[in-house]
Amino acid sequence: MKTTLLVMTLNEIDGMKAIMPQVQRDWVDQIIVVDGGSKDGTIEWSREQGYEVFVQKQRGFRHAYEEVLPLVKGDVLLTFSPDGNSVPELIPDILQKMREGYDMVIASRYLGPAKSEDDDPITAFGNWLFTKTINVLHGGHYTDAMVIYRAYKKQMVYDLELLDEGAYRTPEKLFFTKISWEPLLSVRAAIRKLKIAEIPGDEPARIGGERKLQIIRWGAAYYFQFIRDWLLWK
Repeated sequence: MKTTLLVMTLNEIDGMKAIMPQVQRDWVDQIIVVDGGSKDGTIEWSREQGYEVFVQKQRGFRHAYEEVLPLVKGDVLLTFSPDGNSVPELIPDILQKMREGYDMVIASRYLGPAKSEDDDPITAFGNWLFTKTINVLHGGHYTDAMVIYRAYKKQMVYDLELLDEGAYRTPEKLFFTKISWEPLLSVRAAIRKLKIAEIPGDEPARIGGERKLQIIRWGAAYYFQFIRDWLLWK
């Protein structure tokens, strides 16, 4: 099982300097820093450290994933935020769980003793509501269906039709935003009854940079997807 670590960045120089030295390169087979056009030295620093860097052309997480996919050599994708929210020491635990035969393993911020220090009351309620909705509508058993920090088989991108522009076009136009594919990945993995596991994973407060959340727009767009897939996607 070969694994590619996708390190998602946009002006995260402080986090990169603090977090990436904690990531042992032999934990995975490939590391790609996927950058959204940083202006703070993130790209230059990453290259100086010897990381493979890909600078996306279109804005948004989803387009970053789509564009970098041809460069991914791993059978498993592990998506990681270097802003301090993703704890590096969990990488071996996540991958060990994948080796046990799971299709996807999520580092849950709300499982067992895990906690999020980056949540505020609004984001905490939103994460609970979205996860509960996915579980009720789509038969999931998640405690954290929204988080970026997860590993999954690359083939799922194709099997679950995550590259289908039609899955995102309408909600993005309706709510004037760009969304990622983690929530839809959680929905369609639940519908297909894939083998999914969660492990507890604290979410420390972010290091430097700025939060890039669009709470109302993203929430509305994701809810649109949840309802539409409940009606149409089997």
